[in-house]
Amino acid sequence: MNQSYEPYPPPVYQNSPESERLRSLRTLTHVLYALYAAYWLTGGLTVLVAVIINYLKRDDVAGTPYEAHFRWQIRTFWLALLGHVIGIALIWVFIGFPILFVVGIWTLYRVIKGWLFLYENKPLQPGAWV
Repeated sequence: MNQSYEPYPPPVYQNSPESERLRSLRTLTHVLYALYAAYWLTGGLTVLVAVIINYLKRDDVAGTPYEAHFRWQIRTFWLALLGHVIGIALIWVFIGFPILFVVGIWTLYRVIKGWLFLYENKPLQPGAWV
């Protein structure tokens, strides 16, 4: 098998306006991962800020390598919210605590995985569960 190597993200000329835009979007994506990671310290406030920014800037990242990261982050938010709602609803039968714990670990895993993939410029499958 002889496949050609295609770098991810595609190379851009250093001083072009497109490279500045991509650099800015990459920085924004790092900041959003930091906001997602800080949700344990802020009771979820930073996640709300992050997901609002995700939705506001989604058109700006369309067609870039960072589009998958935005979809990953948005999906993480909604699935974690669903898990939290289920966990809170089941607290009275004591199964809610383990559910909330698992949702917290799963969210942490997704934040770390997405952030590492961004750092290493690896492509991300935003529809994946883990």
